[in-house]
Amino acid sequence: MDLLRNLARFLDRPLFPWKRLIVGFSLGQYLFEGFLSLRQYQILKEKKPPRVLESEVSQEVFDKSQAYGRAKAKFGFVSSLYGQAQNLGFIYFDVLPKLWALTGIWLARYAPAQYKGEIMHTLIFFFTFNVITTVLNLPTSYYSTFVLEEEFGFNKQTLKLWVTDMIKGQALMVVFGVPLLSAFLAIIQKTGNGFFYYLWLFGVGVQVFMITIYPIAILPLFNKLSPLEEGPLKTGVEGLAKRLGFPLKELYVIDGSKRSAHSNAYFYGLPWKKHIVIYDTLIEKSETEEVVAVLSHELGHWSLSHTTKLFGISQFHMFYLFALFSVFINNRSLFESFGFHREFPIVIGFILFSDALAPMDTVVKLLMNILSRKYEFQADEFAAKLGYSKELAKSLIKLQIQNLSTMNADWMYASYHFSHPILPERLGALGWVSDEKTSDARKTDAVRPLKAADREL
Repeated sequence: MDLLRNLARFLDRPLFPWKRLIVGFSLGQYLFEGFLSLRQYQILKEKKPPRVLESEVSQEVFDKSQAYGRAKAKFGFVSSLYGQAQNLGFIYFDVLPKLWALTGIWLARYAPAQYKGEIMHTLIFFFTFNVITTVLNLPTSYYSTFVLEEEFGFNKQTLKLWVTDMIKGQALMVVFGVPLLSAFLAIIQKTGNGFFYYLWLFGVGVQVFMITIYPIAILPLFNKLSPLEEGPLKTGVEGLAKRLGFPLKELYVIDGSKRSAHSNAYFYGLPWKKHIVIYDTLIEKSETEEVVAVLSHELGHWSLSHTTKLFGISQFHMFYLFALFSVFINNRSLFESFGFHREFPIVIGFILFSDALAPMDTVVKLLMNILSRKYEFQADEFAAKLGYSKELAKSLIKLQIQNLSTMNADWMYASYHFSHPILPERLGALGWVSDEKTSDARKTDAVRPLKAADREL
């Protein structure tokens, strides 16, 4: 506690240029990520696939994959510039203090006396700010879904479904945001300088609650879960779970195909009761043994305690974030740099603290990606030891082809952005030796896209 208090006093200096510092952080990160994207764009202009994929990928598929990667990269350049312009505009035009003052006027004018105070003011501010940013991001969201993804055959959403999902998301923001944000503020107000201990305990409880409630109350709003039908796949997955001692409770198929050609397989649940979910697109596009191989990789994460270790790391990360926030929560020089001279709202302090912490977050992201890629290699090795090396390699290649995923990556770009190793690295680690051209084995699949989610395989 003494260390935190001393640090708080050291950082709270009159006329300290917090605004220039945070703008500098933001511009520095933007330029650095733009530099990495330019390096990656050069890789996307290559004409030949990596050597390990030459026997697996036809030239036509590789060219289309490169074109898709370049299209996403160009969109990334524009969307990141747009996002940076938004951020600088909010800072330059003092949007935060003006919006805080405006929502305060609304509260004073229209709210009954018993609903006034910082918590209610924060709720009105937060949801107003969220509506503004959602509207501002509509153009890029629409273009990504209905132009970019549509052009390469990945989008399955209708405009109606896109709008409905957005409305449901905003409704969930209100349903969960009101009690969670209110509790967040109340804990800080009532527990004094040591609030971060209690805030951390609250955060752990919320995570456990969300793990429990998400599949029951939230997921069914967007997708339908159906029990996997009896057959070789169910038998194979149940046999794998029994072999590993995995506490499988239910085995579901999710209708991911109603929105896109994205595909994935994952598990969730409490330590003593787990559920496995397989995307219908993965079942449609893969052989039974390949799906089981994918799940052997996923269950490898469980068996090797990767999920437990990552959960532990996330708890440490959350604790140190809240502890550092206690250093900034009363930093008047920070508030005054951004136009708050008479009021020092907790939520504004947290927003500004998050901006000030951006360089450290960049380092944490890099380290977590390094650890994640290590875990992916270990999970692949686990699946190989179970006898699924060939099937897993085939599935990875097939998904790569159907997804039009990037076949290669610049090492700096991959180190910073990728939580998974690139395909040539994974095939090399699996000792893959081709016996047929996978892209020719199912030529029809090359034009029927299947895109994996961020946390894939």
